[in-house]
Amino acid sequence: MTDTLDITRSALLGGLPHGFLGRAGGVSTGEVAGLQMGFGAEDAPEHVADNRRRAVAAILPGAALVMPYQVHSPDAVVVDVPWSHEDRPRADAVVTDRPGLLLGVVTADCAPVLLADHEAGVVAAAHAGWRGAQGGVIEATLEAMEQQGAQAGRIVAAIGPCIAQASYEVDAPFRAHFTPDDECHFAAGREGHWQFDLEGYVAARLRTCGVAAVDPLALDTYTLEDRYYSFRRATHRCEANYGRQASLIGLA
Repeated sequence: MTDTLDITRSALLGGLPHGFLGRAGGVSTGEVAGLQMGFGAEDAPEHVADNRRRAVAAILPGAALVMPYQVHSPDAVVVDVPWSHEDRPRADAVVTDRPGLLLGVVTADCAPVLLADHEAGVVAAAHAGWRGAQGGVIEATLEAMEQQGAQAGRIVAAIGPCIAQASYEVDAPFRAHFTPDDECHFAAGREGHWQFDLEGYVAARLRTCGVAAVDPLALDTYTLEDRYYSFRRATHRCEANYGRQASLIGLA
């Protein structure tokens, strides 16, 4: 990996400090080589800490990085002051209106969503796997933003690197979790299987909530192996571990 970070930004989020980070430019080695940002990846803690420092310096230098303990929940928390790593709450979205905080989530196929109400000065980062998205993490994030003065009709959202429909084969028990209204997010696959559009599903939930605009970046974590970590790709290759990339947003 080189020293240059791979950062994708969304035009909808404009000049706000933000970025969807890839795996380039970090110090982790082995199967998780690169900018591995998760403490749950059996990576050396000092490597993760160094990678996180590099990410903060690239997005919002001097900011306090705030990331939750992700559990595939529908829960969103409002952040007023940074917390310690040991005290981080179990949640899958973080919201703030305080400058100097850099909010983040880690993913490895799930959809990272960065949101902002530019006028109100409120931002959020959400981790939306299928379970969290179906359970209401998008709705909870928007509700928490509105509690801080945002309005859904002004909120814009970008969906970062996640597993694409062509790479996401699911079976009948998986599909049974969804209603007939969600049929449009499933494409026919081999017998007894379908291809699930996670990005489209998350985008649809955002639009149903009335957000002003959605920017799906269409970056497939599974196939773009030089750029992103992927849980499913690692599983298919019988690799012992997999890394996590981060998505960050803050207020200067």
